[in-house]
Order: sequence, then C-alpha cells, then structure tokens
Amino acid sequence: MRKWLIYMAIIGGVLALVWSQLPRSPYSTDLARIGQGQPALVLAYDIQSMGGMEVMAMMDDLRGEYAERVAFLVAPLGAPHGQAFGTRFGATNGSVVMFSGTPARKHRRSAKSAGELAGAVSRIAGRRWR
Repeated sequence: MRKWLIYMAIIGGVLALVWSQLPRSPYSTDLARIGQGQPALVLAYDIQSMGGMEVMAMMDDLRGEYAERVAFLVAPLGAPHGQAFGTRFGATNGSVVMFSGTPARKHRRSAKSAGELAGAVSRIAGRRWR
C-alpha cells in the first residue's frame, strides 16, 4: 500500500510538471472584441515563426499599464479566423493592427522596438491618431 502511494505521488508530480509547461496564450483570440467601444491592439501571430513572439514579448511589457484601456488580442495565422484577419488587414506574422473603439479607424505597423510599440499603444489609449 505504501509503494502504491509513493508511485501515485510521483505520477501526480510528473503530471503537474508537464501541465505547468504546456504553452498557453495570455492573450485573447476573440477578434469579435474589435470595434466594441474599446481600442484594440491585434498581433498577427504565427506559432512557427519567432517574429510574432518578439512582438508578444514587447506587448507583455505594455499590457500591465494599458490593459484597462486597450484590448490586447492575437490573431493566430494558423487558424481560419486569424488567416481571414490577416487577409482582410494585410497583416503578416509580427505585425500589429490597431483599432480605435470603432472598426472604421485602424492603423497597421510592424513593431520594430518596444518604444515604438509603446508610443502606438499610448496613442490608441488616448484616442490620438495621426
């Protein structure tokens, strides 16, 4: 009986470790949130390429400051709705499409640095468009 408990504890520990290492996206992929009154920043992301991951790391730094005012979303280019988004807005892996609170106002850019992305997020959070 004691050996059985030890084996179960080891198996449970291994399963917990594996579960904690599974990839998860901290960003919503619900693109229906675009144009619902809150500015949105949408990252076109392809899991098979590093470009999108670099921009996502930049987004992580900004999210805490702007999460209340800007919806941070991801359009997964490997999924049908992400491909449709990429086609509609000309977004490729690592590019960011920003929307005002209405879907009519948008701006697409490639984020070259965290400072450039921070400036863009600041503009949409303050509703200032150039």
